[in-house]
Amino acid sequence: MAAAEPAKRRSSGGRSAARRPASERPARSRSGGAARAIRSAVEQLGLLLGRPPESVSAIKPRDDGWEADVEVLELERIPETTSVMATYRVTLDKEGDLVAYERKRRYTRGQIDRR
Repeated sequence: MAAAEPAKRRSSGGRSAARRPASERPARSRSGGAARAIRSAVEQLGLLLGRPPESVSAIKPRDDGWEADVEVLELERIPETTSVMATYRVTLDKEGDLVAYERKRRYTRGQIDRR
């Protein structure tokens, strides 16, 4: 019987953590949501544009899902620093489905922001 008790404690501990509201879960659980949102944004935008996104430069939660800025290579040139890049704003719903996107800016890969 002693061997069954530790297993019982482990499984009930896992269930109680899953039932807690998101605001009460450890930060680790919330960051998993952001990571899933990033993967979803990259995958779905890549399918729509027909080119693989290179990186995600911003992600933020919204009441109705997520918003991400995704960097995409639009025109490859030589030298590489002259290639044309674009930043797309991607909006995902709570399930991680892409509901909107728009190109926010185009720039050459070698360009830096003046801020």
